[in-house]
Amino acid sequence: MTRSQTTHFGDITPDGTPVPLSGPGFHIDPQRLYQDMRREHGPVVAVELPGGFPAWLVIGYREMHQVTSDPELFPRDVSMWNQWPNVPEDWPLRPMVGQPMPSIYFTAGAEHRRHVAMVEPALDAVDPFELRRFCEDLADRLIDGFCGKGEVELVSEYAVPLPVLALARILGFPDEDGAQLAWTMKTLADGGADAQLGYAQFYGHMQSLVANTKARPPADNLVSRMLAHGGFSDEEYVLDLMAVTAAGHLPTSDWIGNSVRLMLTDDRFAAALGGGRHSVGQAMNEVLWEDTPTQILAGRWAARDTRLGEKVIRRGDMLLLGLAAANADPHVRQHASDSVEPAYSGNCAHFAFSHGEYRCPFPAQQIAEIIARTGIEILLDRLPDIDLAVPAQTLVRRPSAFLRGMTSLPVRFTPVRAVGGTP
Repeated sequence: MTRSQTTHFGDITPDGTPVPLSGPGFHIDPQRLYQDMRREHGPVVAVELPGGFPAWLVIGYREMHQVTSDPELFPRDVSMWNQWPNVPEDWPLRPMVGQPMPSIYFTAGAEHRRHVAMVEPALDAVDPFELRRFCEDLADRLIDGFCGKGEVELVSEYAVPLPVLALARILGFPDEDGAQLAWTMKTLADGGADAQLGYAQFYGHMQSLVANTKARPPADNLVSRMLAHGGFSDEEYVLDLMAVTAAGHLPTSDWIGNSVRLMLTDDRFAAALGGGRHSVGQAMNEVLWEDTPTQILAGRWAARDTRLGEKVIRRGDMLLLGLAAANADPHVRQHASDSVEPAYSGNCAHFAFSHGEYRCPFPAQQIAEIIARTGIEILLDRLPDIDLAVPAQTLVRRPSAFLRGMTSLPVRFTPVRAVGGTP
């Protein structure tokens, strides 16, 4: 940690040492970790990012609502970060935190709304019925690839390829590019040594997609609709497509994996394994509350000195949105019970898609839900006796404080015939 960073921490956290935002607690038992944070530090916690960079982690539900509802005081303007002079070019979290760029995800105010006005209608034009039909076909083809074996690792063979192939169709990507696209986004999310390489390859994929789409007659895909809107540079189109794809792929994959894991390990959902589709929606909603794929979102930056959760926030400080922690805040958990019915049935007041002006666009939420729900329903229809192939306690999560998903989900089932087509 640099001297300037140490001094800054002394200024903003006079009441304690920052909590390192790394370690096994975030992927083994994050809720226990958030409980300890809440007890010891309150709803706003001074944390330290890898590399020694200070930030505030917002874990209170009310405080989260306050931050996400006030884009003037807490804009998503990464250029405001007061630590930029200390950040090296090869910092592994740089691609996730971002840097000033003309993208829907890294702009604020009127410029952000200009990007939304182009991206959101293009997403909204995706036909939900056509998307579901395509996802059903994709799911069947993927399941055909392993249904005769009696066992499969669901994350790599199903939960990861299904969303990326669906997104490839929405964007206008060739299906054969899906595997490499999935690798780049996973590498970015993990924030490891290959994160910068993953970002460069991701950018290259989208750059080629924009160029190829421009060279062809207009088609019914997301990129063509965005290009038809006009008024943006190629760089802006590329960056917006990167934001849409990154936000749509890995969280949707984890939504599938986390929901299937819940249904295979919780007796309340046993009926769904025999074809009760109503329970699929309940499980998916409970995952958004209890095991949301996006645990921490970077970020917001304070436009001026202020107070939040009894902490003094300085101008330019980074605020990380602790979505999973806020969902577990005791102030909103009073209705949860140990009843037979799944908790939070029908309650969608979670922060899984963030909130406010910078929330995940509603059409994107609908697209993710169609992909995930269709994938789970077809899987359970085709393999009704599916079960874990390993003890539940041995399942391993991704080593990330930001995204929560299974590294693998081995299952077994009675082999069945393929329905046709090739995976």
